[in-house]
Amino acid sequence: MKYDLVTIGGVVEDITFYPEDALVIDNKQDILRQRLLAFEYGAKIKVKDAHYTFGGGAANVAVSASRLGLNSACICAIGDDYRGKQIIQNLKKQAVAVKYIQKIKKEMSGFSFLLVGPGNEHVIFSHRAANTKLEITSDYLKKINSEWLYITSLNGNWQKVLKNIFDKSKFKIAWNPGNVQLSEGQSLIKRYLKNVEVILINEDEATELVVADKRIMDNKKSSNKFLSNVRNLLTTIKSYGVNIVVITRGRKGADVYDGKKFYHVDIRKEAKRVDTTGVGDAFNSAFVSGLHLYDNDIKKSMELGIKNAASVIEQEGAQNGLIKI
Repeated sequence: MKYDLVTIGGVVEDITFYPEDALVIDNKQDILRQRLLAFEYGAKIKVKDAHYTFGGGAANVAVSASRLGLNSACICAIGDDYRGKQIIQNLKKQAVAVKYIQKIKKEMSGFSFLLVGPGNEHVIFSHRAANTKLEITSDYLKKINSEWLYITSLNGNWQKVLKNIFDKSKFKIAWNPGNVQLSEGQSLIKRYLKNVEVILINEDEATELVVADKRIMDNKKSSNKFLSNVRNLLTTIKSYGVNIVVITRGRKGADVYDGKKFYHVDIRKEAKRVDTTGVGDAFNSAFVSGLHLYDNDIKKSMELGIKNAASVIEQEGAQNGLIKI
């Protein structure tokens, strides 16, 4: 069967808590951790509300693509438990193919615990569980027929998984690397980006990536000024060989660079911020889906991404607000 987009990465159940007495602390002297969410140490914190939804990068993107009319599938790993069954049931309900899901015996399925603070921003505590057992071989990928392969955050033996993915890949690859991959810095990113069509990261991740590039940073007298200019981040990452760089910037919208032109899109001011969970996945998935739907029109793809993100932020969870067209 031919797919438009196949995702690789994590699937989880999201458990979201809205605690009282959360405090946001400015920490601008640390460019990598500029805002902190804090509670009184040793206190008993009341919870105003709680929700159970589904998430995980691979699942969010596959569901989003399906709702946008693409034929999508998800390659992921679940445990042999009730949570895993619920995850599969949800993907089937969203018309996402589940034939590539790997069930790991004697493992629990992954889950995330989200604390939502003032302004409905959140901190995520993630237990990857069965997600760390995902295995993908070169022969396994040869059996998959898809235009796009969308790689999200990977765990476990992710180095081998990436090697097998990029070994003579036949797909257009969109890559949203996780913290584990980004922590490897230049050596990992540069090794694979020349084979990537689109890299999708947020501004903090882009900053961390460029900070680690001594070739660039050693020549900058004012590193903070250089790093605060998103075009510097875009051009630096583009120099690693990727075709299109996408940087999402929260309330500042999103920016894209294809080596020829810089693009920017603002957030939708009318969007009511109920829950920011999955907003990045919403924008990124719609952007890549837009490239498929609109014959690589970057501007239209960004507009679709912003529309999707605005809809997701108005509802609970990472998937409930995903738009349909």
